[in-house]
Amino acid sequence: MIELKDICKSFEGKDVLKDISATFEKGKTNLIIGQSGSGKTVLMKCIVGLLTPDRGELLYDNRDFLTMSKVQKKALRREMGMIFQSAALFDSMTVLDNVMFPLNMFSNDTLRDRTRRAMFCLERVNLAEARDKYPGEISGGMQKRAAIARAIVLNPQYLFCDEPNSGLDPKTSLIIDDLIQDITREYDITTLINTHDMNSVMGIGENIIFIYQGRKEWEGSKDDIFTSTNQRLNDFIFASDLFRKVKEVEIQQMEG
Repeated sequence: MIELKDICKSFEGKDVLKDISATFEKGKTNLIIGQSGSGKTVLMKCIVGLLTPDRGELLYDNRDFLTMSKVQKKALRREMGMIFQSAALFDSMTVLDNVMFPLNMFSNDTLRDRTRRAMFCLERVNLAEARDKYPGEISGGMQKRAAIARAIVLNPQYLFCDEPNSGLDPKTSLIIDDLIQDITREYDITTLINTHDMNSVMGIGENIIFIYQGRKEWEGSKDDIFTSTNQRLNDFIFASDLFRKVKEVEIQQMEG
């Protein structure tokens, strides 16, 4: 579990994050959503340690990240897995070598054991047959699955996903969403997803916070969205006719 308590961040005197408090639960897909410039990316960077909040508390299972020593922070980062927007695979390495990269850096296991672990993760994301291919030889969806395998290879307690469906077609996006949710539940990980993909919100949004102009405007599940009276959230979620019609149908069903 990750807890935020009154997190604030400013740049050159401008407040970007304003007293944000939230709880991201273990074993659930926790989503951060909001318009461009709302502060959600800055919030994610603060949570993973790329930026330091000006004040507040950031607790990883009751361990305050902001008061840790450099050694303690380094140890905690080994408990984190990251899935980047662009997959961020090394073009000069095979898929297998990409997945093994964190093991080669942080594990003292034998080469045989590291290879076995990497192959297990590739099999978990249905990508074992691509082990000897290079990133340029596989599709964008396969690259994202390879990135997921790399992110979980060290058995992380916390998984961070930055726009994991960026650049993917709708069908592949659904596959990636389902895979992230399945892995989250299977390994009981605390997963945070920074996204503007409404299909992801409606598909796997078990715990959602909506950021508006640096503040937490709303919090709830994908089911709570349909009964929300928060106009800013509604304007953001139901900007398209499709999602507006979906909400109308859901309300009619609940009233019926």
